[in-house]
Amino acid sequence: MAKPKEEPEEDEEEEEKESAPKKEKKDAKPPVPAAEPPVAEPAPLGLLGLAVAAVVLMSADLSFTEAKPSLMLPWTLLLGATAQFIAGIMDFQRKNVFGATVFTGFSLLWYGLSATWIIILWGGVAMDPSHLTYAFLGYLVFGLYATVASLGTNKILFIIMVFIDIAVTLLVLKEWYTFSSNYTGAALFFVAAFAFYGSFAILINTMAKRAVFPMGAPLIKFA
Repeated sequence: MAKPKEEPEEDEEEEEKESAPKKEKKDAKPPVPAAEPPVAEPAPLGLLGLAVAAVVLMSADLSFTEAKPSLMLPWTLLLGATAQFIAGIMDFQRKNVFGATVFTGFSLLWYGLSATWIIILWGGVAMDPSHLTYAFLGYLVFGLYATVASLGTNKILFIIMVFIDIAVTLLVLKEWYTFSSNYTGAALFFVAAFAFYGSFAILINTMAKRAVFPMGAPLIKFA
C-alpha cells in the first residue's frame, strides 16, 4: 500500500497561528469598572453650611436683624462650622485636596468665631475686636492662596472665594477705618447666592451623572 502523504510543516504553523488569537480572546478578562469613591460628594453640604451662615451674618450687617451673637451662634456653630467640617473630612477621604483644605480650614474659622462669642457671653470676658481682626487677617492670607487654587476648580468656586476675600478684607479694615457694615453685608450676600447655586448645581449634576447646571470650566489647568 502507498504511504499517505505527510502534510507540510508550513500548514501546521499556519493552523497554530490561526488558533492562537482565538485562545487569547477566550482567556481575555473583561475590563474592570472604575472604583466608586469611598464616600458621596460632600460639596453640596459644605456649600449649604457656608450659604446659611453667610445669610445670618448678612442679615445683621444689613440691619435686617439685631446683631446678637447669642442668636447667631447656633447657625455659625452648626452650619458654618460643623457642616463644612463634615464636608472637609469627607473630601480628605475622596483625596480632594482643595475641598478638604478649604472646607475644613474655613470650618475652623467659624468654630473660632463661635467659641469667641461663647467666651464673651458666658465667660464674663469683655469684647475686644482686635483679637478677631488679627484672626481675620490670618484667614485673609489663607483665602488669597485658596483663591489662587480655586482657579483650577471651576468658575463658581472661584467667584465664591473672591467674595469671601472681599468680606474678610472689609472685616480687617473695619478695625482701623470707620465705615458702614453694609459693605460687608453686600459681600456676604454674593457669597451666599453663589454658594446656594453651587450646592444646588453639584447636587443635581452628581445625581444625574452629567452637567445639567453649569459650574464653569477651570480658569487654569495646573496639571
